Amino acid sequence: MESAQIYKHFQERTDRILEAIRGLVDIESPSHDAAASRETTGLIESKFRELDPEIKIERLTVKDGEHLIIKAFVGNEKPALLLGHTDTVHPVGSSQINPTRIDGDLFYGCGIFDMKANIAVALEALRYFVVTEQRPARPVTILLSCDEEVGSHTGREIVEREAAGAAYCLVLEPSADGKVKTGRKGTGMYTLCSRGRPAHAGLEPDKGANAIVELARQIPAIQALGDRDLGTTINVTTISGGTTSNVIPEFAECEIDVRFRSNAEAERIDAELHSLNANDERVTLELKGGINRPPMERTPDVLALFEKARELAAGFGYNLEETQVGGASDGNFVAALGVPLIDGLGVRGSGAHMMTEHIDVTDIASRATLITLLLKNL
Repeated sequence: MESAQIYKHFQERTDRILEAIRGLVDIESPSHDAAASRETTGLIESKFRELDPEIKIERLTVKDGEHLIIKAFVGNEKPALLLGHTDTVHPVGSSQINPTRIDGDLFYGCGIFDMKANIAVALEALRYFVVTEQRPARPVTILLSCDEEVGSHTGREIVEREAAGAAYCLVLEPSADGKVKTGRKGTGMYTLCSRGRPAHAGLEPDKGANAIVELARQIPAIQALGDRDLGTTINVTTISGGTTSNVIPEFAECEIDVRFRSNAEAERIDAELHSLNANDERVTLELKGGINRPPMERTPDVLALFEKARELAAGFGYNLEETQVGGASDGNFVAALGVPLIDGLGVRGSGAHMMTEHIDVTDIASRATLITLLLKNL
């Protein structure tokens, strides 16, 4: 069977794929590190140009790095969009704690699971078509953003632009215990600021208006806005304030993390947060931030795409399962446009954002085969 032959091809290429993964992971590229971002995109560009000089590559420079757009097998049909990112959450130097290494079937490294290994897999999928002198069913666009981990403030516009013209999207984010993701919660990121009046804490405390106390009164009301039955969570995650130990604090602020499954819940939470009023009339409240990513809902089109992927996976004996998760990705922006997608197509692994981050080497050939079959058949 063709699928078995494709799988054999990637098994034989595994050592070369591991080499490519190592090269990417060894460049530590945390969000906001423009130099590291450019180094990473430079390496990726060189790999794709070696593969096929006719591939069209665009590097979009922004303050914090470079977004990379790769277009292959250009034609008149709507393209397949492969979506990923080059930034990681680990600060430079983290590789001293989690060095790039293979231990048995596990390949460790900072950013390897989320999601540099999957960039190498995308490269290999295109390589298959080049070396076998075949074409995928439609043109292929690969978009790798540089700020996904910090909210896609510059990447969102590019993601939406490329997705708007795509037939479907394969998101190369990490899998969830090997399962692809057919649903993700949307996210909101807020900061609530409290401003009161300073005063000497010992001599004239009553002349002050305590910004920290006011914020502390607001927190239980904020937490109570969640609705677990609807999948809505809201959590105060950081808090800071005050100037020194003997002064009634004039200022305090807290960050609020919001997750939701529907746009209706997003609108409800946003309205509730904007309606918060201070208990102490001498204190003013200011809400900053807002909804960052819409939900990725499990629509009939998404389910149909997953069923096709599961059928293709079964063709070479690979069991593909789905799940829905609370974390968001750039795939949320794609889903909001009504474009069918599968998220979490990355190599099986664990430890995202942790110092135990790793992938399972034995899963590389399977994921590469699945992505290749999707590009070949859809």
